[in-house]
Amino acid sequence: MAKSPKTFVDRDLIQELSKLLDETGLTEIEIEQDGQRIRVARAVAAAPVVMAPARAAATTSVPQPVGESSSTPLDPAKHPGVVTSPMVGTAYAAPEPGAKPFIEVGSKVKVGETLMIVEAMKTMNQIPAPRAGTVIQILFEDGQPVEFGEPLVIIE
Repeated sequence: MAKSPKTFVDRDLIQELSKLLDETGLTEIEIEQDGQRIRVARAVAAAPVVMAPARAAATTSVPQPVGESSSTPLDPAKHPGVVTSPMVGTAYAAPEPGAKPFIEVGSKVKVGETLMIVEAMKTMNQIPAPRAGTVIQILFEDGQPVEFGEPLVIIE
């Protein structure tokens, strides 16, 4: 019977990756080096923390269905007009630093119109509007890391 080679676990590397997760706010990171792969992940809270720019929070309100308590906030992920991130990456509101954002609260958008860019693996991915309507909320900040499925914009 042949014994399998003993696997070496680099605890220092794992601690460094864990610290990097905390510093960047990511939920997982994976590296591959010399044919060995290390993946470090942490559990995500049940309700994602969504930070909207101050201008959006001050000028918009999400109508609540009749019968719900006004003290219960409406979950943006359940809104029928939510646009979610199709990938993990970094969300950008404009085509380049200092440029005018693609959309603002109150912007009228058409199907296919670019809402934002999500950079993943050094590739800029334009995120199109899945429906026509008015942008009522922007749920990301320019340059913010985003997760797959994270609510980014609400269009009514």
